[in-house]
Amino acid sequence: MDLVVDANILFAGLIKDGMTAKLLFLDDLHLYAPEFLLDEFSKHRRILLNKTHRTIKEFNEILDVFKWRIIFIPLDEIEHYLDKADKISPDPDDSIYFAIALKIGASIWTNEKRLKKQNHVKIYTTSDLIETFKTSIE
Repeated sequence: MDLVVDANILFAGLIKDGMTAKLLFLDDLHLYAPEFLLDEFSKHRRILLNKTHRTIKEFNEILDVFKWRIIFIPLDEIEHYLDKADKISPDPDDSIYFAIALKIGASIWTNEKRLKKQNHVKIYTTSDLIETFKTSIE
């Protein structure tokens, strides 16, 4: 399954070794995210480390795996889709995720329920994915 992953999902996976982290490493999921999130990880590194239930070594290892596991899409590759994404997205701050989803024909993984208030891109919450893949992550 192709999924565009929002920042809060990735931050949750970095902070704690829970179901979100298990899903992020599931081979059945092909993950995409905007390239600017790499900068966000660096910018918020100290905050994330303070909240984490991981050692610094574990945190850095998971961040490295994210860089390998997730395809980060540069803004210039989705510019053509931003106008349509702005019209679809219930939240202008999340238009970039919709633009990536439109470009690659993917769904979006987010826990922001308001993003389900549109009919163009399928939205999955973490709970939806746990239910879908429960036999693979147990």
